[in-house]
Amino acid sequence: MRRARLVAAGEVIVPRLLIATRMLDRMRGLLGRASLPEGTGMFLKPCGSIHTVGMHFSLDVIFLDRQQRVVRTAQRLHPNWFALGGHSAHAVVECATGWLDVSSLTRGDRLEILFDTVGA
Repeated sequence: MRRARLVAAGEVIVPRLLIATRMLDRMRGLLGRASLPEGTGMFLKPCGSIHTVGMHFSLDVIFLDRQQRVVRTAQRLHPNWFALGGHSAHAVVECATGWLDVSSLTRGDRLEILFDTVGA
């Protein structure tokens, strides 16, 4: 699984972003983890909805369109919940619960993914 950083308006907002673009990586997602470390998130693409069935912790979720603009957010998704991003959602960023409380993201904000270089 590749790693990257998530950037908004030139500022790194998620320093450790796990990238899940292969089907098996997307299917597994964060299942089997006890928690999501601070500063870590997961980017799933393509993905228009998520579930927390079988999870052991809650999530904050950002749904993005094809241009990586925020189309919807969902806070405090407890285990065994579902969230739909809507018809324009094409990707999802999952973060630890409470992250959206301190972020200033709003609908329409464009996010950028900066991939880590090999060997870094």
